[in-house]
Amino acid sequence: MRILYTAEALATGDGRNGHARTTDGKVDVELAAPKEMGGSGEGTNPEQLFAAGYAACFHSALRLVGKQAGANIDDSAVGAKVGIGPNDAGGFGLAVTLEVSLPHLSRADAQALADKAHQVCPYSNATRGNIDVDVVVAED
Repeated sequence: MRILYTAEALATGDGRNGHARTTDGKVDVELAAPKEMGGSGEGTNPEQLFAAGYAACFHSALRLVGKQAGANIDDSAVGAKVGIGPNDAGGFGLAVTLEVSLPHLSRADAQALADKAHQVCPYSNATRGNIDVDVVVAED
């Protein structure tokens, strides 16, 4: 694979309760475990950052495959839900639901584009086989 871009970030502090910053300073956030996991919930957390990144990446892939197909992708959007919980190996795992909105397409056409985007998206390719990812079309 020929690398086109590399993002770089550093996390400091006490893991989920600390600070994260990209080397260019464009992302600079305080981290705090969510209340549901015993934290203060006063900062962002890795699951929120992953959800935002996955939603943006998947939306980009969706728009690419939509343009290639000549589909009307105006007003499209992607929402991501990232859940965390204990796994059977004594650690933790993630589960993702991607909700795709393509309001100008039939449900079947929207699902076909979403499925194709799932094959193109770098986040989907990185997580395939490691994380349960459900891709659903929103009720518009």
